[in-house]
Amino acid sequence: MALIALEIPPGIRRNGTDLQQAGSWNDANLVRWYEGSMQPVGGWRKRTATAVSGLCRALLTWDDNNANRHTAAGTHLKLYHISQDNVITDITPVGFVTGAASAVGNLGWSRGTWGSYAFGVAGPDDGAVTPATTWSLDAWGEYMIGCATSDGKIYQWILDVANVATVLSNAPTDNTAIAVTEERFLFALGAVGNKVQWSDQEDNNLWAAAATNQAGSFTLQTPGNLICARPVRGQTLLLTNVDAHSATYTGPPYVYSFAQVGTGCGTISANAVAVVDDFAVWMSNESFFIYDGSVRPLESSVGDFVFANMTRDQRSKVAAVRLSAFQEVWWFYPSTTTENNKYVCWNYKENHWSIGEVARTAGQDTGVFVYPNLVGADGFIYEHEVGFEYDDATIYAETGPIEIGTGDRLMVARSLIPDEKTQGDVTATFKTRNYPNATESSYGPFTMANPTSVRFQGRQLSMRVTGSRATDWRVGTMRLDAVAGSRR
Repeated sequence: MALIALEIPPGIRRNGTDLQQAGSWNDANLVRWYEGSMQPVGGWRKRTATAVSGLCRALLTWDDNNANRHTAAGTHLKLYHISQDNVITDITPVGFVTGAASAVGNLGWSRGTWGSYAFGVAGPDDGAVTPATTWSLDAWGEYMIGCATSDGKIYQWILDVANVATVLSNAPTDNTAIAVTEERFLFALGAVGNKVQWSDQEDNNLWAAAATNQAGSFTLQTPGNLICARPVRGQTLLLTNVDAHSATYTGPPYVYSFAQVGTGCGTISANAVAVVDDFAVWMSNESFFIYDGSVRPLESSVGDFVFANMTRDQRSKVAAVRLSAFQEVWWFYPSTTTENNKYVCWNYKENHWSIGEVARTAGQDTGVFVYPNLVGADGFIYEHEVGFEYDDATIYAETGPIEIGTGDRLMVARSLIPDEKTQGDVTATFKTRNYPNATESSYGPFTMANPTSVRFQGRQLSMRVTGSRATDWRVGTMRLDAVAGSRR
């Protein structure tokens, strides 16, 4: 018996050609690699019995001073409060200007009249796109602060379900986003002129700068449009669609100093940024970036796949969610459709990537609640990483080509020695072909036994592992009993 260990490194590699993905996993859905083994991500269940109205583009969870837990959800139509016992209350401000569920524009595929451009060729980039409406939500002590791009006003909600959110006194009214800094200033990001304004420290009703307070403003020098801000590493990171800036607290008289910290690294959307301990990471238009005092590109083994299949007109919907229990950041994005339907995941502890399919538009990590809370495109709030139910989705991972030697001989496989925590939790399917891009032959799925009898041959093979039980399975290094066949 000649046993070949199928030692496939963690994570997905989906860049380049078929052979460039040799010896790696190149496709997956709802699996992760954690501490050396492959396993399913946790399942989900509905937290709320009814859906919110509109497409949710921001979710906030926080505790009040009495340790009551709260959730706020901002959609393009409404602002909601969800109590810890899942009672949904409409707290939409009076006079709120509703927005757009999807971006509206004249770019990319399907642009122009029939026959305007060659089939399969995007039109020129000379039109404008109005982004989908997004919210920025933050906690000011035990109160909630929010701003929607369609409306521009800053609202505050003071924990009273009998009353809706109200306009924050004296605050600027033409804004794209807000953020609460680590020093307890409220930042308002201007929709016009890239102006950053901030309230007095600990007083979000005082915005007029004077010698007796620390309110102030600063206009960024940038060719881009200011989109969002996040506190990180004792600074506040400011992102436009083309570059990055930092705001550092210096105290009176200037209060904050500003500096450009990166170019060609703008965020793809207002909610595509996640803060992880002492760094921030975000998706840009063609790649990923990380900031830990300086901005640098984040190499991704799945970037080609993600950006090639993204619906570019709807990139304003991209949403990042940190899952700290597994040291991961997930980005949900629209692929060949108008709404978020897929995800790309980066494990920042082990530095590998994964991909998959699930429709989520916003979310929050654990901390306030035991489970991560994510909002579906259907308007329901889901608890994630609980159980192993996935709405009929298939849980799998598939390798790129595996060869014997340099691929000049046929591989003749006779049996498989599985490596599972509990045998029978997964099945294995093998696909063979003689040349890259040639027609594949499929064998299986095989139910795991020790050993598992298989019979196939080919110059290169790929293996697909599929979860067959709704349980917390583990897969390690499978071994294949295979020998080199003829050169024909």
